[in-house]
Amino acid sequence: MNGKMKAQMFYAPGDVRFEETNIPQIKEDEVLVKVKAALTCGTDLKTYRRGHPTIIQSVPSTFGHEFSGEVVEVGDKVTNFKLGDRIVGANTAPCFECENCKNKRYSLCKNLQYLNGAYSEYVAVPGHILKYNFYKIPDSLSYKEAALLEPLACAVHGTDRIPADVGDKVAVIGAGPIGLMFMNLLSLKGCQVIAVDLSDYRLEQSKQFGVYKTVNASDESHIQEVRDICDGNGADIVVEATGFPNVWENAINMVRPGGTVLAFGGTKAGTTITVDCQKFHYEEITLKAVYHHTPYHVRKALQLLASRQIDGSKFITAEYPLEKTIDALESIGRQEGIKYAIVPE
Repeated sequence: MNGKMKAQMFYAPGDVRFEETNIPQIKEDEVLVKVKAALTCGTDLKTYRRGHPTIIQSVPSTFGHEFSGEVVEVGDKVTNFKLGDRIVGANTAPCFECENCKNKRYSLCKNLQYLNGAYSEYVAVPGHILKYNFYKIPDSLSYKEAALLEPLACAVHGTDRIPADVGDKVAVIGAGPIGLMFMNLLSLKGCQVIAVDLSDYRLEQSKQFGVYKTVNASDESHIQEVRDICDGNGADIVVEATGFPNVWENAINMVRPGGTVLAFGGTKAGTTITVDCQKFHYEEITLKAVYHHTPYHVRKALQLLASRQIDGSKFITAEYPLEKTIDALESIGRQEGIKYAIVPE
């Protein structure tokens, strides 16, 4: 396709302009997708505010990475998708050739290929990502629900990497979209989930995702409150889903001896934390970091959405038109709602 499209174009931190740009031209192994729904994300909010060293490599650039849409052009070498297909996928794909990939640590791939540009009318999907991390949307899913695939895959990856069993008491710190996904997934596993957040509004929201107790973190005694809920010993598992170093430290102080802390929220470069080494050593605490997603977890996330074990509609607060994307991101920055769907049409 030739011609122009409307898009949110990133020029510099805080400088994003809604303007016309060229419709992407696809290669023979790519497809062109007409975006039907794109979602707000904390990563995109951070990109808007301070840029991104990986996703934004040159300017001006389209941005946004959670979306679904309809195939409107197909490269000559594409065989698994056709015109009119409703498709959704992840924002990256591993190379499968580097040392980390050979060790099946696909989220740590040294050559991750990125997809960018969800806040646009059209997106070209690179062939490698199309081949390994894109799927047809099941008829049971709307475009908005399907667009949850990438963040849910991240939470599925994190949940899969912790020893959560039926009946375990698990505290999830942070009731933003990712935290709520963890709560939902862990409750499906039969865990007793405790939501911890600074916002009473978010804590109230968390109750629709399987939480059985809520704790407001604005009270200095909230760590002890969580421990008391867990018979005074601390939680079996604590999931940190905020990306603030002091919360990482709080998570370590909430967990029981022999328990596991999952540090999932990403922090700024150069950030450090302080750990009580005696507690860490003599209580045999496991501190685990999990990043991003893998093709396996993308596929599992789609299955969870399609089966409605995860009800995607609960995560979509409202819609915004494409030209109001920054307003939607700012709403997320003010912790209003969970996610907003950006609908170009």
